Amino acid sequence: MTRAVWIKADDTVGDWDDRRERITTALEAGADWVLVDEDDVERVRELGDINVAAFRTDGDVTLIDDAEDETTTAQPDTVVVGKEGEGDGTVDLPNDFSGSADLSTLRRNGTVDWGSYVRILGKEYEEFAETSATEAEYTIVAGEDWTIIPLENLIARIGEETTLVAGVTSADGAKTAFETLEIGADAVLLDSDDPDEIRRTVEVRDEAERENLDLEYAEVVDIEQIGSADRVCVDTGSLLEHDEGMLVGSMSRGLVFVHAETAKSPYVASRPFRVNAGAVHAYVRTPDGGTKYLSELQSGDEVQLVDLEGNTREAIVGRVKIEKRPMFRVALETDDGDHIETLLQNAETIKVPTAEGRTAVTDLEAGDHLLLYYEDTARHFGEAVEESIIEK
Repeated sequence: MTRAVWIKADDTVGDWDDRRERITTALEAGADWVLVDEDDVERVRELGDINVAAFRTDGDVTLIDDAEDETTTAQPDTVVVGKEGEGDGTVDLPNDFSGSADLSTLRRNGTVDWGSYVRILGKEYEEFAETSATEAEYTIVAGEDWTIIPLENLIARIGEETTLVAGVTSADGAKTAFETLEIGADAVLLDSDDPDEIRRTVEVRDEAERENLDLEYAEVVDIEQIGSADRVCVDTGSLLEHDEGMLVGSMSRGLVFVHAETAKSPYVASRPFRVNAGAVHAYVRTPDGGTKYLSELQSGDEVQLVDLEGNTREAIVGRVKIEKRPMFRVALETDDGDHIETLLQNAETIKVPTAEGRTAVTDLEAGDHLLLYYEDTARHFGEAVEESIIEK
């Protein structure tokens, strides 16, 4: 599931200067959406590239038709109903939802997606949100006295009918929303003036999408110099920590942890953005759980970074350097007796994690235990497949 962060920036948060500050922080932090009033859509477009949802507070048919007129200058990506209407309690809910003005608006066909905004002020509003979800592309639910129970109910009942956006006021609230019932909300709508809270909420989104991998040790059974090959250095747009690296290998089922060049050396300066990953034929793991050949990587691609605990994050490839260099063949055996291999450059700057700690590949010996990620599956074009493929 792809999570998203929305930032609330309508007139309830203050004047345009206050709203603009939230919007620019959202842009800088990497938020996915801003929720504003219709009058601000054009100004938001001028600030930067971000998805824009706009509250519709007037149900007049003529205005709705105007909003769908493609000749107007700035259109929102989504029109949201419920503010100053039934959704937020300004207008009483009808006893029979078939007479709802908000729902009637949502049922209109048009060129934009529709969203519903509902404050959970009681059980009847929870039911109204469920009904709205059948008509709306996005269902935004918020509450003054928010509890997990209504969100659990909505996650369980709505399913995939709509994109469920939970209103929160903090990064901690976002974390709870993303984890509720282990499925979580699809997105959160953050209502906060604190720039740090906005940035932390985006970080929570990223963490919710990342894998945690079960790494294991395999025994080095052979290491030998094999001559030269085309070696790939992956230079990322990120500074890697001392315990981070990439997973690479000759066999997709067993990818060896190779450290970034964060360690100082008497011969060369550290390059904490770089992983000297091996030969061009090798696989490297990507954030979606797939693999790519090192030879395929180019500027703008994403690769997966991993630390010694199996925590992952993504990095953008800035540059790939391919040069002919002398190589080692490193052969490993897993606890299950599977044979894994990879090629690594014969250089003391290439470090790998062993059971004894960070070790230069030039110091590896048979009997050492090297950290890797192992999965008993085959791959076709980088995707895991259920078939028998022999790699040796």
